[in-house]
Amino acid sequence: MAIPFAVRIPFIEQIGCEMQRYENGEAEITLDVQDQHTNSFGVAHGGLMMTLLDVAMAHAARSLNLDQPDGGPGLVTIEMKTTFMRPGLGHIRALGSVLHSTASMAFTEGKVLDSKGRVCAHATATFKFLRALPVSDREVRPAAKPLLHGPGSD
Repeated sequence: MAIPFAVRIPFIEQIGCEMQRYENGEAEITLDVQDQHTNSFGVAHGGLMMTLLDVAMAHAARSLNLDQPDGGPGLVTIEMKTTFMRPGLGHIRALGSVLHSTASMAFTEGKVLDSKGRVCAHATATFKFLRALPVSDREVRPAAKPLLHGPGSD
């Protein structure tokens, strides 16, 4: 039975995945792969599987703060490494778990399983906990000066 996501994520609503659980440093998201989720080979698009992994691992990290007001701080993905092993077809599940956390970071692992329980993709990711930030009417300011000068600098 599906439960509400910790926060509203319009992109996830559009995809149509469902949260099955998130508690004690673990989370599970499910999705029935439809034609609109596939790549040119007719299997789950890699970007879809990475999205499911990202959200499952983020909710695993988020679950560590369920006892705090408003579910605790938000978080952002700092880095993610994904390995694809087999095509995702039919009913898939993304599982996320926290390997280690600090006051400001969560180190996680995730996998996407097919309906037979076989691993389709595996990922690790690092998330940073942060307080809510304004998302509208934000002013984007250019850097005051470049950090590097001369040949080879960006």
